[in-house]
Amino acid sequence: MTQPISLQSLVPTPAAGFEQPFEMLEACHQRVHRMLALLARLRAHLRDNGNDVQGQQAARDVMRYFDQAAPQHHMDEELHVFPPLLERGDARVQDVVRRLQQDHLQMEARWTTAREVLVLVAQGELQRLSPEDEARLDAFAGLYDDHIRAEEEIAYPAAQPLLDEPARAAMSEDMMRRRGAA
Repeated sequence: MTQPISLQSLVPTPAAGFEQPFEMLEACHQRVHRMLALLARLRAHLRDNGNDVQGQQAARDVMRYFDQAAPQHHMDEELHVFPPLLERGDARVQDVVRRLQQDHLQMEARWTTAREVLVLVAQGELQRLSPEDEARLDAFAGLYDDHIRAEEEIAYPAAQPLLDEPARAAMSEDMMRRRGAA
């Protein structure tokens, strides 16, 4: 009998509210890390046990997150964090923001190919990952560590003083509206 894939990573942690948009963005990063950890556990599960109901559910959970929440998070940054930095940030920060924007495009493209693998897992059509499948998943997952670090250590700290209270309130309202939480 196989060991279940732990879905503990899906248990919500105390989340920041929309009234704290930067804290909410960082909480989303924590969820990204948990979803990438679930993806890693799924890959190990497929190597050790083949595909089963637990593997299929884990694949669906990863897809749900990167299909729904991750694009919203990127939109938050593209609409509210990056513009003031490109307009008023110093040259170093502007260079970082341009790289982060390119990362978002790469993440979207690489998610498309990684998702193709996960769809086959979720449908029970793929029992084991080929080296090509592993490479597609690696290419996607590998984009995140440096990206998140640059956002949390450079972009967010530089953006916060540029956004006054009305701008933060507008950011919060937009984040809620796009998620249907308004």
